[in-house]
Order: sequence, then C-alpha cells, then structure tokens
Amino acid sequence: MLVEIGLAVILLLVLILPFKVRAVEENLELFFLTMGILSVTISRLWSRELVIDALREPVWLPNTPVPIGIFQVVLVFGLVVYKYGRAIYGNLHKIVKKLGLKFFAFLMVVILGLVSSVISVIVTAVILSEIAAILPVDRLRKIEFVVIACFSVGLGAVLTPIGEPLATIAISKLKVPPYNADFFFLFRLLGIYVISCIIALGIYAGYRIKGNEKMDVEEIPEYTETLRTVVVRAIKVYVFVAALILLGTGLSPLATLVFERIPPEGLYWLNTISAVLDNATLVAVEIEPTLSLTQIKCALMSLLISGGMLIPGNIPNIVAAGRLGIRMKEWAKIGVPIGIVLLLVYFFILTLEIHTFGF
Repeated sequence: MLVEIGLAVILLLVLILPFKVRAVEENLELFFLTMGILSVTISRLWSRELVIDALREPVWLPNTPVPIGIFQVVLVFGLVVYKYGRAIYGNLHKIVKKLGLKFFAFLMVVILGLVSSVISVIVTAVILSEIAAILPVDRLRKIEFVVIACFSVGLGAVLTPIGEPLATIAISKLKVPPYNADFFFLFRLLGIYVISCIIALGIYAGYRIKGNEKMDVEEIPEYTETLRTVVVRAIKVYVFVAALILLGTGLSPLATLVFERIPPEGLYWLNTISAVLDNATLVAVEIEPTLSLTQIKCALMSLLISGGMLIPGNIPNIVAAGRLGIRMKEWAKIGVPIGIVLLLVYFFILTLEIHTFGF
C-alpha cells in the first residue's frame, strides 16, 4: 500500500508542478528524470536491463537493425538546418506563398500525419518543427498549428509498426491467436478512425491559421539558432525520452493495479494519463489478446488522442516544443481542449458501435 501511495504522489506531482512552478516548467527534462528515478526506486524495479533501455532507446529504437534513434535524428536534422537554414527557409516560403497559408497548413497537417507511419514519428516531428518555424504568423497561431499537427502525427504513426513504439508493442502482443496481428493489423483496425481524424485536424488547422494572419507573407524568418543550441536541444530530447522510460516503468505497478479494477469503459478515460506518461508503457500493461476488438480500439484511440494534450505525451510534442520553445502551459491551453473534444467524439462513436454491432 505504501508503494502505491508513493507512486500516486509522484503522479500528482507530474500532473501539477509543471503548471505551478516556473523552475519545473523551464527544466522539464530534469524534473521528469528526477520523478522517473524516484518512481523506479519506490517500485524497487531497478535492473541492469532497465538502465540499458533508458540509456539506449533514445539512440537505438527497439526492433531497428541499426542505431538510429530520436537523439541522432534531432541532432543531424538540426545540424543540416543550421548549415542550410536560409536556403531551406527560402524554399519553404516559396511553397507557402504559392499554395496560400490556409491550404498549406491543411496539407502539412494531413500529409505529415499520414506519412508518420512510414518515415517514423521522429523524422516527421523534426520536419514539422522546421516547417512551423517559417510560418508567417504570430507566436500564438504558430503554437496552435504545431499542437494540431502533433495530434495528427501522433495518430498517424500508429498505422504501422514503423511509426512508433506504441504500434510495435501492440502488434507484438497481438500477433498470437485469436488476432494473429500482421504488419497492417492496426491499419485495418484503426485506419478509418485515424485517417478521418487527421483530415478533420487538417481542416481545423487551415481554418485557425487563416483566422489571425498578421505577419507579412513576403518576410522570411532569419535562422537564429547557434550550434550550441542545436546540440543542447538534442541532449534535452535524449534526457526527456530516457526519463519517460524510467517514469513509465516506475509507475507500472500503480497502472496495473488500477487497470485490473476498472471496467473497459473506464479505461478509455483513465488512459488520459497518457498525456504525461509513455504511452508505449501503457500499451504494454493494457493490451492483451483476451481483449475484444472494440476494447483494443477504445484503449488505443484514447492513448493516441491523450498523447497530444501535453508536451510529455508524445515524441512529436517533445521535439517540436524543444525546437520552438513552447512551454507546458502554452501547449496545455490548446492541446487539452482539442484532446477533450476528440475524446468525446470518439467515445460517442465507439460506444455507438458497441450498441449497434455488439462488439
């Protein structure tokens, strides 16, 4: 009981302090690393394998034959943009000017959401960050575009095991009977929900970004980052990912205890903790072959949507927020309302499906 109480306190601190304490908000990576270390210590789950996973995963994602991870992608893309930033920004600006800002925003949200399952969520997140940097809009609209796009990227990445660890783990757990999940299992299961949501997000992004266009479209933003900034950002992403692995593992006993005692309908709303926890860890705890298809849909859709609500919820959020200097409160003001609306919409759709078709 003392272990569960201690873990519950850590979860509350993770949910509250980034919004209440400025020092925590400004050093989010170190705060989550501290909470991760404390949670694993309280749970008594320290092991050599966990330490290796926390150190290795940011630079070598699971099920990849070569060491290509989040750290390398963020660093290499950052260095490329540092070297060729002016030319990249100039070409992106020409595309924006030709297509128009509204249509450009729509296309980027939809295209990046759809390709994230093919080129991986990490690469997509880095591309998104640089696209957002050149948009000729004020900071508020830029943040709004990024948050909407990250929802789209996080959703789209689930369609194949290439996209993100969540999909890889889900496929791995469901590859046994009765589902015998193959490469396209999640695409068949969630495709209609995910793709329709991505298109809706694209339409919303185009509408919102057009609504407050104040800057001159002819202006091309100057690339102002230093080499030190590029390297430090990649290191911060590394620390953040390692911290989430520790935190997810440390809190897993609490998650398992709660999940065992709550009905499937309640899991949909409980999964909103994915906004601050590693959703891959939650998938490992929740998804089992004994679940019905609708239960699997409910769990995964809730995790995917909730992951866009706050910065720690998904890799694209972490990368984009680091590149553009978006704070937790700024993200939450936009991400939480969007997430709540999407959760309500899909809860209604999935509940209707259960009552209509009985599965």
